[in-house]
Amino acid sequence: MSRHTKKRIFNIIIMVFAGIAAILFLMPTVLTIANSFMTSNEITANYGAMIGNMTDDKKTFISENVNLKFIPDKVTFDQYAGVLLKSPDYLLKFWNSVILTVPITVFQVLLAILTAYGFSRYPNKFKSIIFFAYIILLIMPYQVTLVPNFLVADFIKDNAASIVSAAPDMIADKVNKSISNMRWAVILPGIFSPFSIFLLTKVMKRIPVSYVEAAKLDGASELQILARIHVPLCKGAIVSIAMLVFIDYWNMVEQPLVLMKDADLHPLSVFLSQINAGDIGLAFAVGTVYMIPTILMFLYGEDYLIEGITYSGGIKG
Repeated sequence: MSRHTKKRIFNIIIMVFAGIAAILFLMPTVLTIANSFMTSNEITANYGAMIGNMTDDKKTFISENVNLKFIPDKVTFDQYAGVLLKSPDYLLKFWNSVILTVPITVFQVLLAILTAYGFSRYPNKFKSIIFFAYIILLIMPYQVTLVPNFLVADFIKDNAASIVSAAPDMIADKVNKSISNMRWAVILPGIFSPFSIFLLTKVMKRIPVSYVEAAKLDGASELQILARIHVPLCKGAIVSIAMLVFIDYWNMVEQPLVLMKDADLHPLSVFLSQINAGDIGLAFAVGTVYMIPTILMFLYGEDYLIEGITYSGGIKG
């Protein structure tokens, strides 16, 4: 057997393995979307054994077969009508997710661009120590910093409440209400997360110094160097980081549960886990609506994501 034939067989095996892995990864998403268009009777017929086991106080082994169907017998939009029209709670939770996730993503990326530029330009020992501290914070799971974040947020809330107590009643009530919501307690730690800064710093350090020196000879300022050299060359990495940050905070559960006392302000990611098993058809529709922003973001930024992985600081290897 020739070397070319062995290589071709190896590539075929890799392609088959990748295809099987892709099918397995996509199956839950496709199944959720397909089941969201099924009637309640059809969902009960397909998953009745599993639903009964979920709702019973005593858990038992499911002896009956669960029918996984990818094509509904009868397409219906009743589940989506219940989500979008009959139950405003779902849309409210969806917009809560948007209100929390979008500011975190936008400001974390902006802060990462400025901070990474500072770390990558004019390196010195003091900057190296600070960057090492960022790495230490990065390897710590967010569950470790969750309690300190809560204590700091609670401390700020108590002090702010005492400050505004001398204000007129109407102003004090509004400020106290906004403070007690503690939505900012989720947003601020997210904005200052070291994840984006660490990755973007590594990318910016790979930009050739000759580019910067040529720009300085032409009289470019630091802001112009950042805007016209670093940002364009790191565009793929910036979009990739924005996608990862958005998906991470779109799916957050622990932070809102711990830091936000008002359940009406919880995002849809928290609310999904509270859907009753008796409304499993509705859960499929809510899950589909919940996936739309992340799917659209991936479809839009797929090329940038590949570019951010394969390129180093925008320079082809």
